[in-house]
This record gives sequence, structure tokens and C-alpha cells, in this order.
Amino acid sequence: MTVSRRTFVRQASLAAASAGFAVTGIPSIAPGSRPPTAHAQERIRVTTTVGMIADLVRNTGGDRVEVTALMGPGIDPHLYKPSANDISTLSDADLIFYGGLHLEGRMADTFEGIQRSGKPVFAVSDGIPEDRLITLDGAHDPHIWFDVSLWVLALKEVITRLGETFPDDAETFRTNGAAYHTELEALDAYVRDQATRVPESQRVLITAHDAFSYFGRAYGFAVRGLQGISTASEAGAGDVQDLIAFIVERQIGAIFIESSVSPATIEAVQEGCRAQDWEVAIGGQLYSDAMGEDGTFEGTYIGMVTHNIDTIVGALLADGTGTSAASPAAGSRTGGRA
Repeated sequence: MTVSRRTFVRQASLAAASAGFAVTGIPSIAPGSRPPTAHAQERIRVTTTVGMIADLVRNTGGDRVEVTALMGPGIDPHLYKPSANDISTLSDADLIFYGGLHLEGRMADTFEGIQRSGKPVFAVSDGIPEDRLITLDGAHDPHIWFDVSLWVLALKEVITRLGETFPDDAETFRTNGAAYHTELEALDAYVRDQATRVPESQRVLITAHDAFSYFGRAYGFAVRGLQGISTASEAGAGDVQDLIAFIVERQIGAIFIESSVSPATIEAVQEGCRAQDWEVAIGGQLYSDAMGEDGTFEGTYIGMVTHNIDTIVGALLADGTGTSAASPAAGSRTGGRA
């Protein structure tokens, strides 16, 4: 049984209202009964790197936190270099959360310096057991948010660190965190349900860089990225040709661009396939290292993940076999979504 977009959030809320939900180490509570916060109380200033972490903190901290994300929509954290304003924002924060696992490669020295000054700085990936991390190109893959069950562990890390740093508000953080955990459980079920709509032979996801390995492992997709786990590595001509050969041989019908990565390389792959008489569609844009615009559904973690699975499944089911460029149907698929 499939669930429509956003319906899983409403279902989770109804379930939570009728029965308390327990997370390991968090008391069973009714998520709808989050305690009110005195507006006169000064809010805790939290700075994060990427929007996905900011979303975790907002859902955990509620009215007690004021969250600033350094990297907005379309920003690539692998290449991000902090500005003078960023350093000021980090210095003014009461608490800092970042991804870790070299996600923010150019900011490592910045975080180390801030930690030495005594300010609380935490990596949300510290909550992930090493045996659940994926190693690619000799390094741990930092894109843990694409397996929702791992993002639940990142949520627990945020709950714990906020509570340790601000113990007077720890109960509020546990209550809010348990409510959000309910929503993430529903999201995980939705993604699994949608993924099973695609026959196993068609579950091949090709994107600009290796951001989706956790997604592939969790939800049963073979994943190929043109670049490595960091966009700081460049795809060579040989990488492009290898990927073209793979697509043509497997007769893959759709490949995907990413919101935080230039579409040029994927478009080059599409042209290369066309030159070999295979028409592969650009199946849509996925959110990989950044969420959508603020104030939109895709500007939340749940919305980002929902958009991605809906886009992937829709494109792969649109035409599971691809179309030869020499066939009469080829013209209708050229240069766009199937």
C-alpha cells in the first residue's frame, strides 16, 4: 500500500496523539503535549553547518533555540569556505553542531580552534556506530542523512548534547525529540514503501556524486556517482566514459542532477549516451548536500527526503527500459524528463 506525499506526517501525528511513543533512552510521552516555553526566557543560540542539521536542532529545541545554518539551499558543504561573518556567527553561538566525517572539509581547522576555546562543538555523526558507516575512496561517507534510520541516531546525539549543555531544558529536548522521532519513523516507512514500487532490476540511481550510498544500502538501490563522496574530487574523461558505457549496457532510462552540484557533468553523460544511440532522460533534480528553499516543504528534512524518493520512483517507473535514440519514440524523450 502506498502513501501519498505528506500523508505519513499526518498519520504519525495521529498515532502519537493516541499513544505515547518511546525512544530508547527517552521517556514515553505524548508528542502533542510539548511543554510551553516562556517567551521572556532568552533563547539558546545554536549555529549549524548544513540545513539538515539545523532542522534536527529546530525540531529538538523548539522555542528554546534560535538556529542559524551557515549553508543555505544550493550550497555545497564539501567546497564551503567560512567567511568572516561566519566566524563571527560561530563565535556568538552558545553551541555548534556540524556533520563531521569530513563533510565540511575546509572547516576542520575552524572547528578545532573553536573547541580549544572551550565552546561546545559537536559532530552529529558521533552518534553513528562505526560499523554502520560506509567507507568509499578510503574515507567514511558523510551523507548519513539519506538513511533515515541513521538520521534518527543523529537526532539522539542532538538530544543528548543539548541536554548535557543545558540541563534545565533537557526534559523539553527529550519530549520534542521523541515527537520528531515518530515523524522520522513514518518517513522511513514511506521511503521503503515507495522504493518497493520499482522492480529490483530498475533500482539503479545515477547522480553527479556519490552522495546516495546510504540511501542505496537502506532502500535497495544500486548507486553510481560520477564524482566521489566529495565534490572536491573531479570526474575525469575516463569516469564519464565508464558511466556512459554502464548506462548504455544496462539500458538505464533516467539519471539525476543535484541541487548543490553543477548539472554540466550529468548533461555531458546524457549527450555521450545519445552519441551511442541511447536516449537517457534527466529524471529530475535531487537534494543531496542541501535542502530546498526556506519556507517550502523541500526546505525541511522530511520534505527533502520525500521529494527525492518521489522524484526517483516517478522517473524510474516512467520508462523502465529506456528508448533507443533510433526509435520513433526517441524524440519525445530528448533533453527532458521521461
